[in-house]
Amino acid sequence: MGNLVDYVTSLHTSTNRSYLERMNDNKVECMIEAKKYGKDYWDGDRKYGYGGYKYIAGRWKPVAEILISKYNLTNDSSVLDVGCGKAFLLYEMKLLLPRLKINGLDTSKYAVLNCKQEIKQNILNHKAEKPYPFKDKEFDLVFSINTLHNLKIFELKVALEEMQRVAKNGYLCLESFRNEQELFNLECWALTCQSFFSPEEWIWIYNYFGYSGDYEFIYFE
Repeated sequence: MGNLVDYVTSLHTSTNRSYLERMNDNKVECMIEAKKYGKDYWDGDRKYGYGGYKYIAGRWKPVAEILISKYNLTNDSSVLDVGCGKAFLLYEMKLLLPRLKINGLDTSKYAVLNCKQEIKQNILNHKAEKPYPFKDKEFDLVFSINTLHNLKIFELKVALEEMQRVAKNGYLCLESFRNEQELFNLECWALTCQSFFSPEEWIWIYNYFGYSGDYEFIYFE
């Protein structure tokens, strides 16, 4: 296994969340709509997802800088973001390394159509749990942030094996919980999560399916 790291937790904890309000706001209907990953999920009412996922200059820059530094990326490197959404992180990485080769995959057609125009040609509408159209060890870094917990266990197998196959280095961030309160908060807040596992369970899954990259967990405190 790789190392337990802390790259995006500060960004995650900067957002305030009302857990009970979401649970009591017709949550079953909201979950059904959110799992379509369409306009409502990205740019509709907050109860369906992000509540407006717009590009904010520099918001993802600290994470881009960390990834570039930690994995020694240069203008000659290549990266893949699995579940890239509107690919704002990839865009920030390109601003820092203009010749960096980037690719992104996302299950949402809406997100791909509404990503940054400057990098749209590098973003593919493709499910994380389907075989990737890339060669073995094609990328210097393959990362995925807050995506794979949306998969079922048998889908996780494919996604983790594919991330491992195409990567020289890997980084993966997922939702998890350390106690009953965090599990309750996660269950209240999550709209698309399929896999609710503790850190110990996730690490067991990584080992079982052969994922050896770095990893991070975010918690809903």
